[in-house]
Amino acid sequence: MTIKPLADRVVTKFIEAEETTKSGIILTAAAKEKPQIAEIVAVGPGGLVDGNEVTMYVKVKDKVLLSKYAGTEVKIDGEEYQIVRQSDILAIVE
Repeated sequence: MTIKPLADRVVTKFIEAEETTKSGIILTAAAKEKPQIAEIVAVGPGGLVDGNEVTMYVKVKDKVLLSKYAGTEVKIDGEEYQIVRQSDILAIVE
């Protein structure tokens, strides 16, 4: 099954958080923070949203930094995705 976002929505998949700290300490699942960096899986067409013309600046496979509590989490075919508006994306990570 594929996800095709509408309007200014973007489908992202979180990149796994680090298992160890820089000093070598192994983190348990409970100690890890929710990741904020995600990879874009699908991008909506943009267009007219709430009376304003929206141009999509992100593209598939971009790595982006998301707002901490942005979007809606969905699970499809055992994979977890986050659907957010383009305005919830804070930056593109290079």
